[in-house]
Amino acid sequence: MPDWLGDLPTWIGAGGAIGAAWYAFQTIKSQREQIGEQQTFIAEQMQFMDDQRQNLLLERAELQAQAEDRRVAQARQIKMTYWPQGSSGTDRYGNGSGYSGWHVEIANKSDDPIHNVIVRFGDTYDAASAKENEGFHHPDGGRRPIPVPQIPAGHTVVFESPNWSEPTVENNRPAVVFTDDAGTRWRRDSYAKLDEVPPGTTP
Repeated sequence: MPDWLGDLPTWIGAGGAIGAAWYAFQTIKSQREQIGEQQTFIAEQMQFMDDQRQNLLLERAELQAQAEDRRVAQARQIKMTYWPQGSSGTDRYGNGSGYSGWHVEIANKSDDPIHNVIVRFGDTYDAASAKENEGFHHPDGGRRPIPVPQIPAGHTVVFESPNWSEPTVENNRPAVVFTDDAGTRWRRDSYAKLDEVPPGTTP
């Protein structure tokens, strides 16, 4: 046997080292592939969980929006129309008194009653009178106390402001304050803006 081939034990040892190195290489390669697969799986799971979280947030927002719509639904159906009585050349009662004021109609167009209804003018003045006028016979002429304890579904109550001079009328525009059938207090101003009245506050 030529010298350059070496002896048999050397060749056997070299072959074993090569085999061990190949096995180690394959093991490392397999581990890297497993780690890569695990990383891919983890990334997919994280993306899935994030998608689920986003879906839950959207569903929660939709449920909250629906609940808010239901909460405000009755209040949105309470309508206020108004106009001044008395203008230049005329007066509220047509008797030369010169008095002027607001005529305000509060119509409950919802399916449930509203409660504790008051029309306020400016920041200070409450309505001087209230009268229900639905074309029915009212023994009391339809007069109601202020605040009006209840306006039934489909009914309208007319509120009148105190008697003022014309400039005072324009400076004291009407707003209606009422409690819906669920117990929430609301205020609608002369520009139709609807706001919830926080508990314990005076609108």
